[in-house]
Amino acid sequence: MQYGFCNLNIVPVRLEPADASEMVTQLLFGDHFKVLEKRKKWSKIRIAFDKYEGWVDNKQFLEITEDQYHKINQTPSELVADVIDFLQDDKNQLIPISLGANINKIVEFGNYTYEGRKLQGKNTKEQFLETAFLYLHAPYLWGGKTPFGIDCSGFTQMVYKLNGYQLFRDASQQAKQGEALSFIEESEPGDLAFFDNQDGDIIHVGIIMRDNYIIHAHGKVRIDRLDHSGIFNVDNNQYSHNLRVIKKIV
Repeated sequence: MQYGFCNLNIVPVRLEPADASEMVTQLLFGDHFKVLEKRKKWSKIRIAFDKYEGWVDNKQFLEITEDQYHKINQTPSELVADVIDFLQDDKNQLIPISLGANINKIVEFGNYTYEGRKLQGKNTKEQFLETAFLYLHAPYLWGGKTPFGIDCSGFTQMVYKLNGYQLFRDASQQAKQGEALSFIEESEPGDLAFFDNQDGDIIHVGIIMRDNYIIHAHGKVRIDRLDHSGIFNVDNNQYSHNLRVIKKIV
């Protein structure tokens, strides 16, 4: 088994080993993973944080040992708290890093310096919405996980991650976590609402706010109304998503 470490800011993880293939998620600086299959130009990986699998370009990560992989697993996370910041290497070169990058994992891989704000440990649920607002108006990007482009489940995963909690990557996977609630009135700000299509498949997720509002990624990270039917788009006065279930994770 081989292992890897993401030493770049944002790296696409693709469905197939090709640059033109669909991006299914992203690696942020500090993410680490197992290499399941290695080819000349591409590697199939399983990300340690959420066990998500996909293909990455071999030029866009650093190979590490099994001992380093397990040491990283045991190292508490320290996440970048600002939308964009910089590391400095031993050559005084600046390396851009984004919100949610894990800078506590760099101790194994060079003399980096970071003087920015960090997040660590678990926060109370009241903090979740404040974190969510950091992504407000971020453009929708399938597979994205940053304020420069993000999808619905990437948004919920990152908000929870920045507050010390772990969600799976896709909405359908996240819907299997936590405790189901019977009514919106039972929910608290920070709980998750899931939405399905005509076939009953979970296709969307958002974070519940106070007073029957929801923040979610749909075209952009936006705030809309939420009721027992689903999400009511305040711009076009139409329902955009059909409510399936509300889950309390924390």
